[in-house]
Amino acid sequence: MSNLRIGVIGIPGKWSTEVLADKLEEKTGFRLVIDMADIALDLENKSLFANGVNLCELDGLVVKKASQEYSPSMLDRIELLRVAEASGVRVFSSAESILRLVDRLSCTISLRNANIPMPSTFVTEHIDQAINAIKQYGRAVLKPLFSTKARGMTILESSQSDEELRDALTSFRVSNPMMYLQRKVNLSGMDLGMVFIGGEYVCTYARVSQSDAWNTTIHDGGRYENYQPTEALIELGHLAQKSFNLDFTTVDIALTDKGPIVFEVSAFGGFKGALEGCNVDAADAYSHYVLTTLGK
Repeated sequence: MSNLRIGVIGIPGKWSTEVLADKLEEKTGFRLVIDMADIALDLENKSLFANGVNLCELDGLVVKKASQEYSPSMLDRIELLRVAEASGVRVFSSAESILRLVDRLSCTISLRNANIPMPSTFVTEHIDQAINAIKQYGRAVLKPLFSTKARGMTILESSQSDEELRDALTSFRVSNPMMYLQRKVNLSGMDLGMVFIGGEYVCTYARVSQSDAWNTTIHDGGRYENYQPTEALIELGHLAQKSFNLDFTTVDIALTDKGPIVFEVSAFGGFKGALEGCNVDAADAYSHYVLTTLGK
């Protein structure tokens, strides 16, 4: 397997991208980091070029990140990878699997159709209906359909006047015509990231808040800690990610007074939580999985 040529699609210079490229280089002697912004598609010749390399001639592509920020344009970037797949290149995870997860609404509907427990969710383009949902929930989190690490999310409360809520929703709709609202749940200062590789459970880390921020993300000051889940909780994570056929993912789970709920399944997953929280080198484990899969 030492002659395999595997590219890493990610953000050059970012730790998670570079560490995965490092692990693959150690095992194959080949290193290629690809920024999706540099890719050009020639459909007539069915070629996909980046930095002078035809990605359709590689043995594999591992997608660590398709963009710095989630947006509808990321869907277009992922679509390009279908050309490489049609040429016989194994993409980790497949373009189809990633496309179903980049949009928060697509992920939510898939999870609920699989009867996965989630926070109460209301989706509409109608401001009056959104206000009614906020009144019903008491506290609601207004979420963009394309975002990570709680970016762009806003807490709205039934105690606010209709005028205040209407102003907030009107402003939100300028960039987000579809309004996605979830009942605010008590995280008790912690939520979980459950790691899976090839559908197999690896470990679970907790994101623990270190401030009065309403969310626990590392972006807002949280820290990673180890967490030992029950078999029932692992089974919930397994069922949540099963519908998407991902090669690497993390399932975001919260423990509430009414039982565990799933927030989302990640299109890409992260390595740092596993390393800092569980002392598990997920990048190394993932690279081993990639090589084993290509070696079959």
